[in-house]
This record gives sequence, structure tokens and C-alpha cells, in this order.
Amino acid sequence: MKTSLVLATAMSFALASAALAAPPTKTGTTPKGSVLTDAKGMTLYTFDKDSDGKSACNGPCATNWPVLKAEASDKADGGYSVITRDDGSKQWAYKGKPLYTFAKDQKPGDITGDGFLNGAWHLAQP
Repeated sequence: MKTSLVLATAMSFALASAALAAPPTKTGTTPKGSVLTDAKGMTLYTFDKDSDGKSACNGPCATNWPVLKAEASDKADGGYSVITRDDGSKQWAYKGKPLYTFAKDQKPGDITGDGFLNGAWHLAQP
């Protein structure tokens, strides 16, 4: 009986933590429609030069376009994945596209990065 109680308790904790797992983004509204945002409400972007779940934005690019960081232990689902960057760090991607914020966005709802670099940067949309 004691073993059953321990097992039932362990299973309830596992189910509770799985149920509490939240997606790594939120949804915000901008003049251009709904966008994905980070936890602080800052707009997320995708980059045309990224390919097949791999980020092409490193070095100075990543300074201007901070990545949406993931932890190695993060679990992906619902269109989200965790990719490994060239430096070994982890980054969230949505539908295979790595996600970034833009250093020049000052507040939630800013979308100053949309269309940057001859149209290579885009709003990440749900």
C-alpha cells in the first residue's frame, strides 16, 4: 500500500508539472496584427538567412538581434523546437524558424525590426 501511495504521488507531481509547461512565447497585438512575444512582451522576429532550424545570426548580428534563449532541459511542443547555436547555447524556434528580439525595440509592441536588412527580418506571427 505504501508503494502505491508513493507511486501515485510521484505520478501526480509529474502530471502537474507537465500541465504547467507553458509555451516559450506569448501573443501580442501590433498595428500589423498578432505577433509572438517573449515573456516581457517584446516582439519576436525571424530571419530569412536562417535555414532548416539553424541560426545564421551570430557575433555582432546576435548582439543586435538577441536570441530567445532556451535551456537544455526545456521541452518543445506545439510547433516549438529548441535548436543548438554555433556556440553550443540553445535557442527557441517556432515552426523551424529561430526566434529573436531586436535591440532597438524599446517597449512591448515596438516592431522597428520588421523589414530590416532589405526585408530579411520579419515579425514572428502565430
